[in-house]
Amino acid sequence: MRAIGAVIILIALWLLLSGIYKPLVISLGVVSAFVAVYVTRRMDAVDDDRVALRLRPLATCSYIMWLMVEIAKANWAVTKIILSPKMPLRQHLFTVPYSQHTDLGQVMFANSITLTPGTITIETEPGQFIVHAVSFREEDMDALADMDRRVAATEAVDFS
Repeated sequence: MRAIGAVIILIALWLLLSGIYKPLVISLGVVSAFVAVYVTRRMDAVDDDRVALRLRPLATCSYIMWLMVEIAKANWAVTKIILSPKMPLRQHLFTVPYSQHTDLGQVMFANSITLTPGTITIETEPGQFIVHAVSFREEDMDALADMDRRVAATEAVDFS
């Protein structure tokens, strides 16, 4: 049942993204969807390695909306730095602790840092990330702690 749902979603996505509704394109999309699901199921049969998506839906949607606003604000700040004649760069390499309990939560946090213009997660170490910032300020640590708290709130962790 899961495979059929995946095929239907992939076909719908193919149609939506291609925007071309000719028989050849539709048939290529259908074949591609079946091949993708077939290969995925074969890989699952070999290693049975899956990522558990244990997220709180409302908290995740709220986080995504908040992240979009933060990305827009960071874009504006980086644009001002780049267009400034003096280009006030304060590059800095620093560590950011994380409080996520799942691999998915840690990936979300690391990618959220990287998505925010002017920062990039360079390396993952136990309990922390190494981050590079183009224009570092002390307030950035508070903002990253807030982001960490928001990502952790999206996790539906079962400690039993």
